[in-house]
Amino acid sequence: MALKEFKEGDILFCTVTNIESTAVLVKIEDFGKGSIVMSEIAAGRIRNLREYVVQNKRIICKVLKVYPDHLELSLRRVTGKEREELIEKDKKEKVLIGLLKGTISNSAEVIKTIKEEHDLGDFFDEIKANPELMDKYLKKADIERFAKLLKEKEETEKTSKGIIIVKTTSSNGLEDIKSLLSEKETKNSEIKYLGSSQFSVETKGKDFKEANISLQGILKALEAKAKSKKMLFQIKP
Repeated sequence: MALKEFKEGDILFCTVTNIESTAVLVKIEDFGKGSIVMSEIAAGRIRNLREYVVQNKRIICKVLKVYPDHLELSLRRVTGKEREELIEKDKKEKVLIGLLKGTISNSAEVIKTIKEEHDLGDFFDEIKANPELMDKYLKKADIERFAKLLKEKEETEKTSKGIIIVKTTSSNGLEDIKSLLSEKETKNSEIKYLGSSQFSVETKGKDFKEANISLQGILKALEAKAKSKKMLFQIKP
């Protein structure tokens, strides 16, 4: 994909390359560069810019304008739902790439061909429903191997996810939140920052029931610890 193929409203991954006085510069994966003016980093006054962007951090942005040599982007306009959808699609792409690498030696070539015709995340969903779609890209023996790996992947651990909001008025607010989310209560979970004081908390289990029980235990422990530190803590429905 070239920069010109992006359109206003697209959600994409970027990597922060430079933080200037008026804008944050980013690399858009392998496609080019972009910029985010300070007013598009977060709503209102930014007390601590490092809470949102740091050098080499991977962030999720929304396209505001498309220029021949760069994209004008926004960090603050990305909704929690849009962020979660892109993260989920990225996970599917990585699973598909991993499955192909485990199936054939020329996986890079096949992945490139599939990318030219499909979005990898969407294609992963399609082949789960219609495995015969892989006939176009793999030999019969390879398809059998791929199908076996896909089945094994589907039979592995299940995940349960929740979204929390954590805020504090403390002068050391950022450090307090980092401490809360990195303590022993979260050791069996994966936590990701979604923006606007929101975080996703994900746990795994041999089935959905076990994963959900683990998640609820972690959320209750975090809520109790946050309240003891006089933080605002909310579990989104």
